[in-house]
Amino acid sequence: MSNAPIKTAPIKTAMVMAAGHGTRLRPLTNDICKAMVKVGGKRLIDHTLDRLHAAGVERAVVNVHTYADKLEAHLRTRTTGPKIIISDEREELLETGGGVVKALPLLGTDPVFVCNIDAMWIGFEDVLGGMVKHWNAGEMDELFLLAPRHATLGLEGKGDFKLDEGGRIDWAKPGRSDWFYAGIEIFKPALAKPYKAEKFSRVKIWNNTLERRKAYGYPLTGYWMHVGDPLAHKAAEAVLYEAKRFGRSK
Repeated sequence: MSNAPIKTAPIKTAMVMAAGHGTRLRPLTNDICKAMVKVGGKRLIDHTLDRLHAAGVERAVVNVHTYADKLEAHLRTRTTGPKIIISDEREELLETGGGVVKALPLLGTDPVFVCNIDAMWIGFEDVLGGMVKHWNAGEMDELFLLAPRHATLGLEGKGDFKLDEGGRIDWAKPGRSDWFYAGIEIFKPALAKPYKAEKFSRVKIWNNTLERRKAYGYPLTGYWMHVGDPLAHKAAEAVLYEAKRFGRSK
């Protein structure tokens, strides 16, 4: 990657993946979707939207399916940005890839954040702002936030990606990786245009980007939490309580 100074354009739009059932979080999701679960006194959707607002994002496309009416009603009560635009998947849940394809007319053509709803972190820096500064649209098609194995909660396994000295990533197979995908990426919407709005995982798009060596990683400085089941939820509550006590909340 070139060492020449890069003029970084602000990222004004995000997609928040909020349509999932959250089955593994039951009983917390018996009558609400995963996005509505509270962690540290705040709903997961609000943790995500507040971080995006602080990073200068002006528009958030939120896809809805499970308990969509409740989620939309909650979103209407928000008094701060970003502006919410709904991508309606009530008729059929399209998974992460199909959901992005369906939302393309709402996302525009400039790079966007794509955010998993169950990704949280305690950061020691402005994480989203750091990603924007690191983003180089001339070199990169996707920039993934990566969580180091030693500073994660709620994940086990061999890891997701290997990260080279130039910042490029590739799948960590075979073998073990020190890096997990942390649920946030900067993404060029045009990458999804060849696909249909049908059920498929965003991994299909990622594979093409990785093959072209246009996927990069941004290491998280902090502690990452995947709120995927009740045990991880309790642990995340405890981490957030302690972080608040010591003023670690970026």
